[in-house]
Amino acid sequence: MVSGVEGVGEAVTGGMVARAVEPEAGEHSGEVGGHCLNCGAPLTGPYCNQCGQKARVRRSIGVIAHDLLHGVLHLDGKFWRTLPLLVWRPGDLTRRYVHGERAKFVSPMAMFLFSVFLMFAVLSIYGVSLTSLNLQVSSDDEREIRQKHAEVAGQLVTARTERAATRDPRTQATLDRRIADLSARERTFEAVERISSPDRGNNVRTGWARLDQGIEKFGENPGLALYKLQSNGYKFSWLLIPLSVPFVWLLFFWTRRFHFYDHTVFVTYSLAFMSLFAVLLTVLGFAGVGAAIVAPAAIFVPPIHMFRQLKQAYQLHWASALIRTFLLVNFCAITASLYFVLLLGIGALG
Repeated sequence: MVSGVEGVGEAVTGGMVARAVEPEAGEHSGEVGGHCLNCGAPLTGPYCNQCGQKARVRRSIGVIAHDLLHGVLHLDGKFWRTLPLLVWRPGDLTRRYVHGERAKFVSPMAMFLFSVFLMFAVLSIYGVSLTSLNLQVSSDDEREIRQKHAEVAGQLVTARTERAATRDPRTQATLDRRIADLSARERTFEAVERISSPDRGNNVRTGWARLDQGIEKFGENPGLALYKLQSNGYKFSWLLIPLSVPFVWLLFFWTRRFHFYDHTVFVTYSLAFMSLFAVLLTVLGFAGVGAAIVAPAAIFVPPIHMFRQLKQAYQLHWASALIRTFLLVNFCAITASLYFVLLLGIGALG
């Protein structure tokens, strides 16, 4: 219950932040006449042309409730014009915003902030947390791992002895395959034992005392690492934008038609969609929709959306858009890895 309330609070905070970034524009009909109650200037429209205050100011509890709902969800005007385009024609939305149609749509940063806060709020409401993962290895598991490792090591010694003694080519080929399989299994057990060993946090040394101390704490308490990873993922989600923009620039670096601003709008709207899509998949998953639907959607919808946004925003031929989509999917994997490493570094230094 507490986590649910916290999740709703995060959604409210996210909506208010997004609304602060995205002031009202192009949403009111004209109201002419009178003087501004703030500065006294003559009014010629719904806002004062001197200080910017609204021409009509009301005092009621209903206004406070409306402002709260409007500030959190913004379920009118620009939101409903932006969301369908973001889902189905994201490239048109990107291109139109870049080319100056600003008052009609929610800005990329406002949409991104709202979607990220909503995503983490929904995850919190449903209790999805990295800290719920159990990374601790019990003593019984450790004994079982060591026992199986010893069995594999014994089988490997026997196979190598038989291989050295035989002269039959078929037997040699069979034993070679068995030796390769047992060797791979032995390396796996060795890696598992290194990870589960008590001094795993002391194996990495960077020479930076503060960072080494953080790594050591993570090694002693993996739950702490997961908690900081989740917390920093929420607070530093905006880092995905500057990490992603250079990779999109690489797709068009030889042309002067597009600039970093264009790529930033593209990336921010794309990240906003991916966050909202993650929210949808989470809700569907907890609503009982099977993995047979959720998993393929998670795999295929993001690249399809990237393809459509690239093709429409940069007005590309389908083949050119397809090639760039393939590259962009791989760039996303690199960006996610860099982001993950940055979060771990921030957590270790924090």
